[in-house]
Amino acid sequence: MNETTIVGALLGLIEGLTEFVPVSSTAHLLLAGHFLGFESPGNSFEVLVQLGAILAILSVYFARLWALAVALPSSPRARHFVGAILVAFLPAAVIGALAHGFIKSVLFESTALICWVLIVGGIILLIIDRMKLRPKYTNVMDYPLSLAFKIGLCQCLAMIPGTSRSGATIAGALLMGTDKRSAAEFSFFLAMPTMAGAFTLDLYKNYDKLAYDDIVTIIVGFVMAFIAGVIVVRSLLDFVSRHGFAPFAWWRITVGSLGLVGLWLLG
Repeated sequence: MNETTIVGALLGLIEGLTEFVPVSSTAHLLLAGHFLGFESPGNSFEVLVQLGAILAILSVYFARLWALAVALPSSPRARHFVGAILVAFLPAAVIGALAHGFIKSVLFESTALICWVLIVGGIILLIIDRMKLRPKYTNVMDYPLSLAFKIGLCQCLAMIPGTSRSGATIAGALLMGTDKRSAAEFSFFLAMPTMAGAFTLDLYKNYDKLAYDDIVTIIVGFVMAFIAGVIVVRSLLDFVSRHGFAPFAWWRITVGSLGLVGLWLLG
């Protein structure tokens, strides 16, 4: 196993540990890659390695997804929930397709911006976590379509690296009347079409740039992301119910601050 593959395994582990928590997996991958001297064609590794995290959440939620699929023909509630996920996914699908080039070539390259967004996002998440909010919605199956669409708009903020897809959706959901556990769970379900769409689009745009070594590195990263993702998905909801989101907020602030110090010292 060469050095690049080892770095790929480490980055895959980081992806799996951070994808479903509100700390921005993309920011962690880009910062770690920057300081480790890792580069991938078109920054594709950072997107394609998400396949491991996608399969992780699919494996954990397989029974529930299967039950939903079976219930669709006869259950208005199941159809409503699936419709809510699709409505929430729509804004990111449209904006992501239109702005793909700008996101990858400009925003992904601004390491200092990523650090500042981590810090600011952490402060915002800390404030929201301490607010005395009164939830109106506690079950993801009952989220209104209008609420789902607005959560989907919040998700679009995550196209700025450092924002965090899960962080944007969870924070937006909390401010619009959900409880912490269902907000995190809705973020899980919304991750499935969103990450699958990003993976497909990026593979289509960059498959011709990938060499054999790049593919091997991505596969190794995918395996590590899958293993770590399963662990996180199985434990996150209970952790959030007990501790809230403050630990993730402080982690964001710490990583962003250390990143700025690293840039100042090392460039």
